[in-house]
Amino acid sequence: MDAEARIHVLLVDDHAVVREGLLAFLGSEPDVTVVGEAEGGEQALEAIARLEAEGQLPDVVLMDLQMQPMDGIEATRQIRAGYDDVAVVALTSFGDDQRVRSALDAGASGYLLKDADAHEVAAALRSACRGELQIDPALTRALLAGSGSASPKVELTSRELDVLRLVAAGKANKEIAAELVIGERTARAHVSSILAKLGLSSRTQLALWAVRTGFLDHGDGAEDARATSG
Repeated sequence: MDAEARIHVLLVDDHAVVREGLLAFLGSEPDVTVVGEAEGGEQALEAIARLEAEGQLPDVVLMDLQMQPMDGIEATRQIRAGYDDVAVVALTSFGDDQRVRSALDAGASGYLLKDADAHEVAAALRSACRGELQIDPALTRALLAGSGSASPKVELTSRELDVLRLVAAGKANKEIAAELVIGERTARAHVSSILAKLGLSSRTQLALWAVRTGFLDHGDGAEDARATSG
């Protein structure tokens, strides 16, 4: 496989045996290359800076959350703040919804439990590279249970509803522009407007909002986001 098509991954976990296990089964994935390891949040930031200098910036960081002194949530926040092109998939043995929310709010593009199968981890890495959000199904149920069924009433234009539907489906701005026959800059502006109206700060949070509120289940979202003219 062409090296450019491979997914470059940095493993971050404070247990060497876990990193060794991840190395073993990710090594069998034809489109995945592990470019580095780190045993903590601070070491992860140092590793990314070093890899960037070497021209091997990872596409995805597979991040443990329960680490000291800098935990995976803070490390995720700093990585996403400093490296727009690096996605983070959280991998942890803890499944409480507050930890999940904190990781997603920090900018994580996926959340898996450590008992996930090898193919599930690989699938999450691929989804993160495509800009999609992937959460362990059991954790998604916990999030939905904790969020309640009510959703905020938001004034969105009909065009913004179209854009929201595509963002929630994991589409990038370029794909949204092509499907709606608008400019990529216009698509980006619509996404920014939607984020501002919903009080969110990232596409990941927007996709999760769509899951929490049942927006995708409602088709055009008319019950949860009232369209205005325009």
